[in-house]
Amino acid sequence: MKISILTDHTLIINKLETSIKFHNLNFIFGFLPKGSYLVGGYLRDIILGRETAKVDVDIVVPMNAIEIGKRIADNIGSKFIILDEKREVIRIILNHIYIDIANQVSSTIEGDLRSRDYSINSIAFLFDRKCLFDPLNGLKDLEIALLRTYSENNLLNDPLRMLRCFRFVSELNFKIDLNLITFIKKNKGKLYLVAKERINCEIQKIAHGANALDAVLMIQKLNIFGTANLSEDSFFLDLEKMNYAELKQEEKEKFLPSFFIAQILDVVSLEKLKFSKDEIAKIKLLRKWHFLLEKKSIAQLTESDRFTLHKELEMFLPSFIFYLPQNLRLDWLHRWRDKDDKLFHPSNLLNGDMIKKNLKIQDGPILGELLQYLSKELAFKRLNNFDEAIYKAKLWIEQNAPKCD
Repeated sequence: MKISILTDHTLIINKLETSIKFHNLNFIFGFLPKGSYLVGGYLRDIILGRETAKVDVDIVVPMNAIEIGKRIADNIGSKFIILDEKREVIRIILNHIYIDIANQVSSTIEGDLRSRDYSINSIAFLFDRKCLFDPLNGLKDLEIALLRTYSENNLLNDPLRMLRCFRFVSELNFKIDLNLITFIKKNKGKLYLVAKERINCEIQKIAHGANALDAVLMIQKLNIFGTANLSEDSFFLDLEKMNYAELKQEEKEKFLPSFFIAQILDVVSLEKLKFSKDEIAKIKLLRKWHFLLEKKSIAQLTESDRFTLHKELEMFLPSFIFYLPQNLRLDWLHRWRDKDDKLFHPSNLLNGDMIKKNLKIQDGPILGELLQYLSKELAFKRLNNFDEAIYKAKLWIEQNAPKCD
């Protein structure tokens, strides 16, 4: 979908000034010295007509960014963080507003803008003159939805910028300049010079974008992360053949990011890039059940296998849907959406406390095994009510509880 953007400078400035007043930024900007300017995502999003929950403001000052930032933070009572003491880059956090202030590194504003990552981020609003400054035709590139860099060295100075272009594909549905694609293919290995936490954060943003599929397809095609077995490992699917319309919108937003991340990174890469233990465990389970179902069909699974599958995948089953045979996907989704389906949502008629109270059983392994047994009986419709559960629990305890001579 093509974004309708503002191209008239007067309209952009009016919109910007309205936003500044709305977010009460006038007072903060009043502390800025002559020669300061606004640049980056906040201005870009206003031009694109995008509204975001978090406001990220980037300001460049001629010098003394730390001193200026500290003075602003003291006056407004906000959080103050030094991001880079040597280069004098600071952050002020006030509610949902993040303000980064940095020193100008070149002798001219144009020189500074030519050192930024992409032309669409090289548009400045000059506070003194109340005008836009666009030496690299960033407005035109925004209009045609094109990602282009002025200098490839700008990307090598911070290789994360190469990965960031896929975020713009995901979030803004932009195209990538062909020369830029060639450059990324040659230099993708330099990504591993970047802090792992920064790469992790960027991947998360890519996976959660409205056009994440397009970005992930490009990352796969270019094998950005150099996953050795990407073309051989059957876990990596042909994403263009998937019918994502089978998922509801809220399911897409919640479950597709994990699915996409699993399609561009293997478990070793996830661990290296410091993904959370929960995320890694989830993807390990997706892989486990995919490979098991390659060896035997759903119909060949034992009751215990089937119960374990639903127990392990219950909280994120839609992330697994695309590994199922096409004819099963909708049925599994319908059943998973039904919270009363006890196979797809394994649970107990009785909780541990009720069992202990009614059957005089203590905490321990026996109680855990009994709960598992009752859950499975319920899942396969061999339990219908409370009394049946108590009766079956008593029989199970007689057969399985350790006997004392």
